[in-house]
Amino acid sequence: MKINVQDFFNQHRLSPQQWIIFGFTFLVALFDGLDTAAIGYIAPSLLTEWNLEKSHLAPVMSAALFGLAVGAVSFGPVADKVGRKTVLIIAVFIFSTCSIASAFAQNLEQLEILRFITGVGLGAAMPNAVTLLSEFCPDNKRSLLVNTMFCGFPVGAAVGGFMSAWLIPHFGWQSVLIVGGTMPLVLCVLMVFMLPESVRYMVIKNKPTAQIKSILAKIDASANQASEFVLTEKAAVSANQKSGIAIVLSKHYLLGSVMLWASYFLGLMVFYAMINWMPTLFKEANMPAELGPIVAGLFALGGLGAIANGWLMDRFNGNLLIAAFSFLTAISVAFIGLSLGWGLAAFIAVVIFAGIMQNTAQSSLPALAANFYPTAGRTTGVSWMTGIGRFGGIAGSFLVAHMIELHMGLVEIFYILAVPSVIMAVCLLVKNAVYKDEAQRLRNKGAESVSHTPSH
Repeated sequence: MKINVQDFFNQHRLSPQQWIIFGFTFLVALFDGLDTAAIGYIAPSLLTEWNLEKSHLAPVMSAALFGLAVGAVSFGPVADKVGRKTVLIIAVFIFSTCSIASAFAQNLEQLEILRFITGVGLGAAMPNAVTLLSEFCPDNKRSLLVNTMFCGFPVGAAVGGFMSAWLIPHFGWQSVLIVGGTMPLVLCVLMVFMLPESVRYMVIKNKPTAQIKSILAKIDASANQASEFVLTEKAAVSANQKSGIAIVLSKHYLLGSVMLWASYFLGLMVFYAMINWMPTLFKEANMPAELGPIVAGLFALGGLGAIANGWLMDRFNGNLLIAAFSFLTAISVAFIGLSLGWGLAAFIAVVIFAGIMQNTAQSSLPALAANFYPTAGRTTGVSWMTGIGRFGGIAGSFLVAHMIELHMGLVEIFYILAVPSVIMAVCLLVKNAVYKDEAQRLRNKGAESVSHTPSH
């Protein structure tokens, strides 16, 4: 009996096996967010303990982001060749061990090097987690599940803020990095034994039928009756474009790829500018020192809005939905500086609303990219978007540092930080205009069936 892998997922209820995959990938995202945001939370302590100027922190804050870009861009094509699970486990091992090592740095140079290597692991981990989960999802729940999983990132950033507010006064800034590295190291060991490889990937790579069958049988026993597995894919890529890089840069996908890269770049420019510098900026504004990390955490926690947007994206146009959230981000971020004069409650309300809008838009982009690319180039597509986009985080960190050096006020700083979200919305509208008839075209022309040749 021939079984179409995606039809198999669509025809059966979500199984415990799929929820296990969701759980692992959610935790990867959570620890990614916790570790990525950690440097912003420990920054005020570093200023005091190492007697630094604020401008000295920009290279340290950006070191992990450079690593993230390198890890995502380089490991994405590797995962499309050797598999999602292998690269994901290696990536988690790298960032967990280097996070622990960062706690023992004695100076800025050591911390920068360790944060860079940590970033390489982080950059490789998240795109693989997105791809692996998306390839086990039914079509009508893919965006919801991927967005919900990706919410682990802002949740992790928020948990890091709340955790840092308690850990740093009691155990010092090093404790944040040690705790943030130990937990994913345990997760790494569990994934070796409990996480399956993507069966969509296994089909296109002609892996043994028995291996595919053993994974799908844990979802539903009917898989045991299969003698052959096939996969329905988009027919937009020519047969000679087999590598992930060739697909992402092909004539059909190139413009959409550029718009996704630009959107992720601009979104992370705002996110990292906010999450890295809010504790320091608000301390300068004479807010209580412990309130800065908490407010930054509340901003990051706004990513939970992506869950609702995932449900909407499974039903409506994802490009337009994310563009709308980007416009609302621009408006709300512009008001953050002004709201400091409206009272603490109003200020926190504006920050939370801005966080919901910004993180909902940002956290929805990986699901949008996963839906845009075919299996053979999916990890490369998602990885390159997140990798190239990470330079936006670097740009955001340096931009705020430069504005501080120019002695700009908080109102002006947040006005400027609203601009990238406007441009991001425009990029998504361009992508929508160019690819708006793609779904209809595929329905009309049919799809390409990728057949699995049984081996034993």
